[in-house]
Amino acid sequence: MFVLTDATNPDSIKKAVKNVEEHLEGAGLNLLLNNAGIMSHVNLDNVDSEDMINVFKTNVVGPMQVSQAFYPLLKESADARSQEPLSCKKAAVVNISSVLGSIERTSVTYDPAKQVVSYRISKAALNMLTKCQAEGYRTDGILCTAVHPGWVKTDMGTEGALLTTEQSANGILKVLGSLTEKENGILMAWDGKVIPW
Repeated sequence: MFVLTDATNPDSIKKAVKNVEEHLEGAGLNLLLNNAGIMSHVNLDNVDSEDMINVFKTNVVGPMQVSQAFYPLLKESADARSQEPLSCKKAAVVNISSVLGSIERTSVTYDPAKQVVSYRISKAALNMLTKCQAEGYRTDGILCTAVHPGWVKTDMGTEGALLTTEQSANGILKVLGSLTEKENGILMAWDGKVIPW
């Protein structure tokens, strides 16, 4: 089931939870995929507080609010499969992040002409949210990880990107199917490689 919601609007999130809950009929939710993301083409010289707050609200606060709202349904699924190890079949939160949020990889990914400062900072914060969720929800049986979809031919990625949406999606599906306790609280690429924080 695919439910579209505005991750920055609490009423929209509540409506999405209600729709999903009705559809599940008490079965619980085994996978929440947070795919909120906006990017401003700002650099260190022209980024301002309004842009930073707007990007942060969508890219970090949105996934946090959606995860909080869906937590009871995820917990229901995890409780029903309490004897199973962590996986997407049991219960999982997957945050779509970016290699641009990797502090360790900044010297490799940083483009002086396209700094996208607020996006980078927000994705680094999303990575920390993911790590906190992994630690906080582990005892509830909920796996939490972040996935970098690659550089994809979308409005954000542009036609100059390396991957088609199909290539990225197929790779992500393979990653989701392979997630275990070992991948709890890490950042992975669409091709299954681990990306350092």
